[in-house]
Amino acid sequence: MAKIQVTIKNVDEEAFSELKSEAARKKLPVGIALSLAIEKWISESRKPLLPLSKWKSFRGGAKTRLVSEQIDSILYR
Repeated sequence: MAKIQVTIKNVDEEAFSELKSEAARKKLPVGIALSLAIEKWISESRKPLLPLSKWKSFRGGAKTRLVSEQIDSILYR
């Protein structure tokens, strides 16, 4: 993993302070803790909005014409 130096503006002071404290407790550099937080945020944002287990089944017919497009719009807004 390549490393870069960044400057970030307008970060919530309390959230950053908590990140620093948690990183110190786990003996991690702040940069690595921030990278882990970013990776988790990206991973969470890519999860489907509606789990498959919550989908309602229905019988075919005219309602099934655009099902794949409807599924994509739900999963990947």
